[in-house]
Amino acid sequence: MGDGVVGERRQLINVAYRLLGSLAEAEDAVQEAYARWYALPPSRRDEIASPGAWLTTVTGRICLDVLGSARARRERYVGAWLPDPLPGRAGRPHGTSGDPADQLVLDESVTMAFLVVLETMTPAERVAFVLHDVFRYPFAEVAGVLDRTPAACKQLAASARRRVRTGAPAPAGGQAETVRRVKEAWEAKDIAALVDLLDPAAVMTADGGGLAGAALRPVEGGPHIARYMTGIAEKAPGLELLERPVNGTPGLVARRAGTVLTVAAFDLAADGRVARIWVIRNPEKLRVWVGDGAPSPR
Repeated sequence: MGDGVVGERRQLINVAYRLLGSLAEAEDAVQEAYARWYALPPSRRDEIASPGAWLTTVTGRICLDVLGSARARRERYVGAWLPDPLPGRAGRPHGTSGDPADQLVLDESVTMAFLVVLETMTPAERVAFVLHDVFRYPFAEVAGVLDRTPAACKQLAASARRRVRTGAPAPAGGQAETVRRVKEAWEAKDIAALVDLLDPAAVMTADGGGLAGAALRPVEGGPHIARYMTGIAEKAPGLELLERPVNGTPGLVARRAGTVLTVAAFDLAADGRVARIWVIRNPEKLRVWVGDGAPSPR
């Protein structure tokens, strides 16, 4: 049974990251769930028909508590709080490293756009939606996590679903091409070209956490973002831009002397122009990014 319990870790990390948006917090939640499992008397563990379901329920409850306290912490956070960005090699099959990023399966439920929407939900909505809609847990199991009736959990998931944008996504190939053109215009400090690539109502949100320079408020409007980007380019000689997957979709990584300083994720409008840019500069959130934007081999 022990091996089976250990084998649940990958699934639990995937659930916890989607619930919390933080690799470190996800790993802590899963470690705590395992600590509670091993603290049970052996006779009690033997009585549990499905250790995986037990661990999922406990991990979900821990994440629910973390989400409740995260509200207050994020109000004290310097500037905007964004989810941890995931490098492209995260989720490689049969990842055997101890790094939680290597355990993550990259799909549409970890794109930065999706995670940012999850942040707008109440903790209970987020747990109900992620467990049921993303991981297909039945509402009877979700009820055990939230300590509510299955019918109440169904309502929470429906409420959460209404927050998720239903617009048609831009084609994946189109995003890679747009991001490449943004990179070229940014490197050329070509404001006009950037304005053409940005939706007029585009919004750029940066997360420096008070540990790296970043705009404290969202920059709104294509022309404002274009000027902001070219201003950064002028102040940052020697900065190298690389096209890299971020949370499973085409993004950009900026590094200097081999150190990743910034990771940018994008979301496109229906016409293929950039509607949202999320810029993560907090070094604590970039620890799994080294060199060319591959995960740390820790």
